[in-house]
Amino acid sequence: MKLGIACASGSAKGVFVHGVLSSFGDQGLVADIYAASSSSTIPAGFAAAHRLASLDGANYWKGVNTRLQVGADVSTAIKHGISTVLPALEVALFNDNASRFAVAVSAVLSDEAAELTQGDGARNLGRRLLLSIRNRDNSWASENLAVKLFDTYPQSGELQLTLANLSEVLYATTRMLHAWKDPAWIEGRPYVDASYTCVTPAIELTDLGMDTIIAISPEVGPMYRDFFQSEVIPQSWNGTTIHFVQPKQNLSELGVDYLKATDDGLETAYELGRQMGSDFIESFHN
Repeated sequence: MKLGIACASGSAKGVFVHGVLSSFGDQGLVADIYAASSSSTIPAGFAAAHRLASLDGANYWKGVNTRLQVGADVSTAIKHGISTVLPALEVALFNDNASRFAVAVSAVLSDEAAELTQGDGARNLGRRLLLSIRNRDNSWASENLAVKLFDTYPQSGELQLTLANLSEVLYATTRMLHAWKDPAWIEGRPYVDASYTCVTPAIELTDLGMDTIIAISPEVGPMYRDFFQSEVIPQSWNGTTIHFVQPKQNLSELGVDYLKATDDGLETAYELGRQMGSDFIESFHN
């Protein structure tokens, strides 16, 4: 059986995903491939490298949260967070002992869209796209963006994740237009946050030949394919079973929202992820 683990976006709520992955690792559940979108990419990368314990649990998220709360803009805080973990991730991820690792991003498809997403109008566009959620309207994204996977072991025609582009990919997958001021380029091409096209790369893993997918999300309720909630991820796709691991309550009730969190909330959400991961493994093996 080929197992894939798909990790959803969620900004600070990604601490829950981190907790689930930690529980999986502690109990010996290792995937053939880990795929992630946006904020879950760092813990998923360390899980793929079999070094997640070195990321220090909720403390990683507390560090990012502290930089945001003391006034650093989001782009600066995210880039600093990446820089603190990048040396350790680079060493462990690109060797024969690591699992395959893929990062979802949203590729910008035209020069006009590149000017909008990477230029001065990006924040206004981002705000308009936030409003589009109300109507589940993904029309702009479907016309101007496409989900792409950067993969440590790409198949023909896919994008290679390398030492040279890892930092750019890790930033680009997080770049929400309404709050991140710095543009995102990978090898000279424009990208934006994966969530606009791929909140949880579960369907994408079925296309890579996985027999079973475990999709982890920090949100309650249905798992959606994109930011606009235009399509629900089903329990089966082309014969592949998709299992879901999610919290039983909204993490905002615990003090963890997208760009605002308390240290106690981060600790609680991380431990909740560990518990949900443990509960899932018990039922998974039965």
